[in-house]
Amino acid sequence: MSKPDARVKSADRVMDILELFSPTDEKYNLTEIAKLLDMPPSSTHLLLQNMLARGYLETDESGKYFRLGYKIFEISNMFTKSTTLLSEFERVGSHAAAEMNESVMLGIRTGDQLLYIAQKNPPDPRRFSIQFTQSLPLYASASGKIILSGLSDSAIRKLYPHDNLQALTNRTITTVSSLLDELRTIRSEAISFNFGESIEGISCISAPVYNISGVIIAAISVSIPDFRVTEQSWQHSIACIQESARLLSYKPLSLPLSSS
Repeated sequence: MSKPDARVKSADRVMDILELFSPTDEKYNLTEIAKLLDMPPSSTHLLLQNMLARGYLETDESGKYFRLGYKIFEISNMFTKSTTLLSEFERVGSHAAAEMNESVMLGIRTGDQLLYIAQKNPPDPRRFSIQFTQSLPLYASASGKIILSGLSDSAIRKLYPHDNLQALTNRTITTVSSLLDELRTIRSEAISFNFGESIEGISCISAPVYNISGVIIAAISVSIPDFRVTEQSWQHSIACIQESARLLSYKPLSLPLSSS
């Protein structure tokens, strides 16, 4: 005698909606979700509103397209603390921070944002320190641009359907066309820079962290106040970040979020 199905239909549908979102198809409107999951639009609307209210989904500026919300990333971030990548960063990031005497961060992609999930500070407490949970637009950060470089131009156009990008400072990239031009250079050099594009007076160097399949899953970076930058310290920091990224890459790293 078979056991009765104990699944709750509405819970199944919530899981179906969450599983619909992937790194290559991150935004859907109500009609698309209902059609893809073969659900009545009325009940789909109710589920979406509940998930929106609880933070599991959020909408874009138009209010018509849904994507994964902050609650998913809060849960993922808690889980991430026990992953191999975080354990590796504890060792590699500590050494890099001491070597450069600057704060070193590890960032991942969450939708169209860069989320810093870990940082190691140098021994000198007076050195620049970024807020641990701070997120920034991908296009306005060195680590974000590194992660974007792992996407195709068409995927980036889908992520930013309008050519104009909001500026955080007077140095921020403000068009998708300019962003794509810079990403071509980043792809060829595997290094990214930020010269006051997210915070005035702060420059940043970032390099990609690859998984064993060669996919960019994270970025390691250092942020340095401009008044402390010299040609020698800048070149030393580039070499240090590149070596740190190499040490973190091409291992069976565990990470709940993908940047591909």
